[in-house]
Parts: sequence; C-alpha cells; structure tokens
Amino acid sequence: MNKRIKLFQSIHFKIALVFVLLLIVTLEVIGAYFVGQLEEQNVQSFEDSIQLQGYVTNQLSTALVDKNATQANQTIKDVLGNVNNNNISEIQVVDNRGVIRGTSNVNDQDAVGHRSTVPEVKTGIYQNRKLEKITYDARNRSFYIAITPLSNPTAESNATVGVVYVRANMEDVFAGIQKIVQIFLAASLTAGVLGTVIAILISRAITKPIDDMKKQAIRMARGDYSGQVRIYGNDELGQLAVAVNNLSVRVEEAQEASEAERRRLDSVLSYMTDGVLATDRRGNVVIINDTAQDYLDKSEEDTIGRSILDVLGISEDYTLRDLLEKQQEIILDMSDKGDKDLILHAYFSLIQRETGFISGLVCVLHDVTEQEKNEREQQQFVSNVSHELRTPLTSLRSYIEALNDGAWKDPKIAPKFLKVTADETDRMIRMINDLLSLSRIDRGTAKLNLEYVNLNEFLAYIINRFDMMIHSDEENAAESGAPKKHYVIKRDFTSQDIWQEIDTDKMTQVIDNLMNNAIKYSPDGGTITVRLFRSREHVLISIADQGLGIPRADLAKVFDRFYRVDKARSRQQGGTGLGLAISKEIVEAHRGRIWVNSTEGKGSTFYISLPYEAYDPGGDWDDETV
Repeated sequence: MNKRIKLFQSIHFKIALVFVLLLIVTLEVIGAYFVGQLEEQNVQSFEDSIQLQGYVTNQLSTALVDKNATQANQTIKDVLGNVNNNNISEIQVVDNRGVIRGTSNVNDQDAVGHRSTVPEVKTGIYQNRKLEKITYDARNRSFYIAITPLSNPTAESNATVGVVYVRANMEDVFAGIQKIVQIFLAASLTAGVLGTVIAILISRAITKPIDDMKKQAIRMARGDYSGQVRIYGNDELGQLAVAVNNLSVRVEEAQEASEAERRRLDSVLSYMTDGVLATDRRGNVVIINDTAQDYLDKSEEDTIGRSILDVLGISEDYTLRDLLEKQQEIILDMSDKGDKDLILHAYFSLIQRETGFISGLVCVLHDVTEQEKNEREQQQFVSNVSHELRTPLTSLRSYIEALNDGAWKDPKIAPKFLKVTADETDRMIRMINDLLSLSRIDRGTAKLNLEYVNLNEFLAYIINRFDMMIHSDEENAAESGAPKKHYVIKRDFTSQDIWQEIDTDKMTQVIDNLMNNAIKYSPDGGTITVRLFRSREHVLISIADQGLGIPRADLAKVFDRFYRVDKARSRQQGGTGLGLAISKEIVEAHRGRIWVNSTEGKGSTFYISLPYEAYDPGGDWDDETV
C-alpha cells in the first residue's frame, strides 16, 4: 500500500512553484513589450513634432510656381526663416527639376541654385509621394529624413512643383530610449539571476531522479538490465523509481525468453526454401522471410502492416474470412506481375491458441514454376503428338481396310491407295525423325560438328539444288500434262566472301526448311529472294516470299512445336509442324537468332542472324591448301 505523500514532498507543489517562476518571467516579457511600445511612441512623437504646418507648405508651393525666380527664392528664404523648430537640422526646398530653391542652413546658402544630390529627393519628385526614413551619417549619428511633395495650388491637377526636404537629429530621442532600456535590462538581469538560482535549485531536485530513470531506461533499451535506479524520496518520483526497478527485472526475464524464441524462429525462417508470411488476427502481415520477399518482389517495408490479400494480390477473388474458414490452397501465377515466370503454390494454416482464439494466419509459398511448366508442356506435347499421329494412322487404317475389302483387286484403285499409305507412312517417319532430333537437342546430346565454310558458296550450293528441282518439276509437269506452279529464286549476296564456323548438315536443314516453306506458300509466278549480308558483328541471311503472309497474331507462335498457321494446308502438303521449331533450336545452338516479319497478302521474310568473328584462313591452313 502506498504511503501518503506530504504536501511539500509532492511533485505537484514543485511544479506549481515552477509555474510561479514562469509567471515572473512572463511579467518581464510583458515589460519588455511595453518598453518597445514606448520606444515606438517616442519616435512617432518626434516625427509629428518636426512636421511642417500646412500653411508653410502652401506658401512654398505658391513660391515655386512664381515665374519671378528671384522673388520666389526670397519668399522661400523668408518662409524657412520663420520656421522655428529646434529638432529640425535643415530644411531644403527643391523644385521639380531637382534644383535647390532655398535652405534653412545659413552656412550652406551657396547650395541654392544647384541641383540636389540627395537620392531620396529625386525619388520624391518622380514618384510624387511622401518619403520618410531614418539614416546615419559618417559618425553614426541618427537623423530623420522626410521628403514631402509640393503640388501646384493654382492647377486642378496635383502636378508636383517640387519637394520639401526636412532633416532632423534624433540623437536626443534615442538617448532617452537607451536610458529606459538600460534601466529595464538592469531590472531584468536582477530578476533573471534570482529566477535562475531558484529554478536551478528546484529543477535539480525534480530532474535528478528523472535523469536517473532515463539512464536506466536507456540501459534497458540497449539490453542491460543490471542497473538499479536510486530512490531519493517517497514522492511520486520515488514511487516511479521503484516501479522502474521492478519493470527492469520483469523485462529482462521476458526479453530473454522472447529472444530465445526469436532466434529459433529466425533460424528456421532463414533456412527455409519456401516463402513464409505470418499475419495478426486482422490479416495484416507481421512476419515475412527473405524467400517470400524474393518471390513477391517486395521489401519488408512494403509488406509489414499491409493486408495479406493485397500483398499476395488476391483481394479481388478472396476475403480474409475465406482464408480463415476454408484454408484452401491457392495457385498464384506471378508471371503477369513481373519479368520472370513464377507460379507459386500458397498453403494457409491458422495460428490458434489453446482456447481456440485465432490470433493470425500463416501462409507458405512453394515455387512450382518448373513443375507446372513441365506438366503443361508434357500435356501439350502428348496432345500434339497424339493429334498429329492420329491423322495419318486414321488415313492408313481407312485405306488398308478398303484394300482388305477387295480394293487390292482393282488395278486402277489399288496403286493409288498404296501410294497414299506409303505417303502417310513417310510422313510419320519424318515426324518421328523430327521428334528424335528435338529430343536430342533438348537432352543436349546433339553435338555440333563445326567447320569453317564460305557462306556465299554454301548458300549458293543449296539454292542451286532448288533451281535444279524447279527445272525437274517443270519437265515432269510437261510430260504428265499436269499443271505446275512456276516461281523464280533471286539471289542478293554480298560480293565479299564470308567465312563462318557452322555445322553444315544442320544449317542445310535450316535453309531447306525455310526454302521449302517459301516454295509451298509462294503464288504461281512468285519470286523467292535470298539475301546474304554481313555487318561488323553479325551475318544476316534472309529468305523472302510473296505468299499470303502470316497474321500478326501468329507471328510470335510460328516457331512453337506443332504450330501451324494454316493447319489444313500444312497437312495436305506433308508438313509436320516441327520444321521451324527445329530450325530455331539449331540457330540458337550456333549462338544466333531467327525471326520472321510478315504482312498478310504481301508475303513473309525469315531472318537468320549469326555472330560474326573475323577469321583469317591462312592463320590455320597451309598456303597450298588454301
């Protein structure tokens, strides 16, 4: 039970005493404010005392418009002589041309008739407004300057005919103010010294225990709980010191237990290959490990305190209640949210106390990108192979059944049926060979037999074969009387020999695939253009046709396996749908790139780019061989 605190031991009394001292300081501030007001009023009174009477300015204005300059100057001199003000040091009358027409300074009468050198005078004439300012001379004496415009009394407009320049010494005014300030400063200094002594004594009595507790709190924040706060008395601060000492012991015990648990948790989370997120009962993230940050491409600062629905990007499809009640597994496709392919499997479980109270949620993110990708590719591959093989097998079965039913006896039908079965068998063999080629490339068992060849001659040799095929097809068509498509192959090669290290067999397969496609889809009478160029770092081969072209939506897919733009026509012409896919793998194995540009109705152009490295055959070959 707490003891009763006496009045004089109460911190409230001490604080009240401090407030009394603050009140004294406040009174001093108010005194300073009144001194400032007094100074302002004295200056204002001085300025009012040196103002010229209205009849004086009227007489000066009348004199300035007098055409008789001598008489006007005399009038001005008389008017200025009648001005009796001890505070004014000098009065000058200046006309609108800046010429001094009169001065009250008897020692400076030679200035009459000369132009004024005071900048403020010119400003007052040009701007036609009164100017007032306090200035200082070379000996740091203060003067008050007033420039008052003089208007033409005989004209309707307020045309300026000159100004009155008044200069007054303010030393007496400031001297009086300075005495008052000195008195105030002396009184303030005395009050300040007394207040400071009292404030130090009282504040020390208050702040010493508080300072001890602050130091102990700092030590506790650093993890040092060994110190104890000294107890100075039985007031509120003394009781607070006892509470701080008790708190230090309790916090040390709780901190040790919490630190042990945290180390175990951090160790587990750091070495987990899966991402882990934990939330509070409101669904806000409180823990996230490094793996989860990498998966979600978010930092700890971006996730802590935010809803797990927003962090995972599932707020539109799920609610927190859905996750708490069903705890279902969710597939998160993060490919659309970043530059990398990433598919995550999210598992949810509850953080539940023994009483059944749900205090949060744990989410484990497992990377299933490769697994999902492999499953999709396997499903797509099996589907494509099944579909591609089913067509020729169905055709074979139909024709074989027809032959078994007696068609083999018909000398006209039997050869045709046998030819179809042979063609379909060849088509399946080609497809299986292509599949085996892709399989070897995928497994990395397909080795490149590289050799340096002259690309100009290599490409010309392949094109010459196709030229011979054109003539052979035309002769066969002429003998059989069947219509045959005509086309021309145009060459556009660089005149410079290009030596390149390639696998001739595989690159021949690539060029053959592209040429066969160009021939298949070229119209009758079309031209196939084959180009070969070299830049500083690349060799470029292009094969262009004038066929129907490829739709824009299909350009990105033409190199996919089993993909056909015109499926019916491709199968009719014996295509397997693997030629471009094989060509792409071969070109990329040569560290090159293959792509296509196409416009519907105008044809397609396939490009092959290979990295070029300058090579001197004489460096490795004998001169005789070369």
